Amino acid sequence: MNIRVRKLIGTLVTVTFLFIYVLMAMVLAARLLPGTNGVTQLAYYVVAGLLWVIPVGLLIKWMERG
Repeated sequence: MNIRVRKLIGTLVTVTFLFIYVLMAMVLAARLLPGTNGVTQLAYYVVAGLLWVIPVGLLIKWMERG
């Protein structure tokens, strides 16, 4: 598989993954966070806001492989 096809597939998977991830994080926050204090909410949003980096980073590494 050449690099152009890898990048196309990686881009489509990344956009799809992020769309689903954001929706799931939103639903989870709506179910878990009402009635919690600000520190708990901040911790959730920090973790949820950074957790997507790991799978997307692995995907980018795969896309760049020759």
